[in-house]
Amino acid sequence: MKNPLVSPLKEESQELKKLIKFYDETLGFCPNSVKTMFIRPGIAYAFINLNKAVMENKGRLSSKMKRLIGYIASTVSGCNYCRAHTIRAAERYGANQYQLKDIWDFRTSKSFKQKEKIAFEFTIAASSIPNQVDDTISGELRKFWDDGEIVEILGVISLFGFLNRWNDSMGTRIEEDANKSGKKFIDDWNPIKHSS
Repeated sequence: MKNPLVSPLKEESQELKKLIKFYDETLGFCPNSVKTMFIRPGIAYAFINLNKAVMENKGRLSSKMKRLIGYIASTVSGCNYCRAHTIRAAERYGANQYQLKDIWDFRTSKSFKQKEKIAFEFTIAASSIPNQVDDTISGELRKFWDDGEIVEILGVISLFGFLNRWNDSMGTRIEEDANKSGKKFIDDWNPIKHSS
């Protein structure tokens, strides 16, 4: 896409500045996707509340793992905008260089525990179209994660399902800091329709 379908707001109201403050912690900047959603504030606020609820840690699923799950889900969906954001957030929340570089070799990598590998397998299956979750994957997932943690994992996958469709369809322009993270950690990095 030559231009985004709808451009993000350029003027920042007091209300939008509150949302920007929330994202300054997680990414270091407010995503253009949220600035676009804010054209209809109800959508932006509903999304922020869902985002907060999904990313809140209640069990053993860490903030780092949630961002890595978001990265895998976004890669399966093919959204480069979200791939760059999630890999950046994973680094900010404690993923080390080996984990960031080995993410697609997770099955054989020593950088991940077995319970993390199973969560990644589930993420690939749940993010696929058609859905690939079956009894084998479900059974393996239950060996390592309780019901609440499974709900959190699927919450992240579903949240990024929304974001992947939003940003890829919108052709949301990628921010410079996210683009830098994409260049740094993603071997096949090319923002394609998200570049300016």
